[in-house]
Amino acid sequence: MIFADIESKINTKNGNEVLLLKREPVNGEYNKTILVIGVFHGDEPDGEYLLNRYLSQKSETKNRLLFIPCLNPDGKTAKTRTNANGVDLNRNFPAKNWEKNDRDEYFGGEQPASEVETQFLVYIVERYKPDLIITLHEPYSVVNYDGPAKTEAEEISRITGYKVEESIGYPTPGSFGSYCGIERKIPTITLELPENSDKEILWDTCKGIFTYIAERY
Repeated sequence: MIFADIESKINTKNGNEVLLLKREPVNGEYNKTILVIGVFHGDEPDGEYLLNRYLSQKSETKNRLLFIPCLNPDGKTAKTRTNANGVDLNRNFPAKNWEKNDRDEYFGGEQPASEVETQFLVYIVERYKPDLIITLHEPYSVVNYDGPAKTEAEEISRITGYKVEESIGYPTPGSFGSYCGIERKIPTITLELPENSDKEILWDTCKGIFTYIAERY
């Protein structure tokens, strides 16, 4: 059971649902909005596990929390990085640095925001205006950030023990971090989880992040 409201949803090319879930204070009054996203890449599934585990428990929050447990269900089913159209969703955002590249696992699409999953996220960012965004990836065990997110990155590093890396080490044209963090100045964290983690160890390592965004941020 998931203790959250379905705020919005879309269907992918293959007919799978992408859900936007919401948890907010009982009185409806909140201080900040935090958006957390899992499974940008279909072969990086552990973010969905963490989000669903958190949402399976009742807890209070002072903030409005928005969750997309799985942004790329088509890719998850196929165990591919890309979506059903062969597009890397984290290269498909309408950032100034978007560029058309080779049709490989990093293919950014025929044009910016060509994919329904990308369009859904652009809509969510514009409508809900999050104060902090966290995306869950694998496999580097680091806290990467874009925009004015150094303080948040350091706190998540303290919680998890993963080191802070301002640069992931290679160019990411059309990335979500470029679109939201660099261009829109929204603190944007790319939390790289370790690959093939023991689920209990992963939860014990990361559960404090949810306390942070619900109670302390």
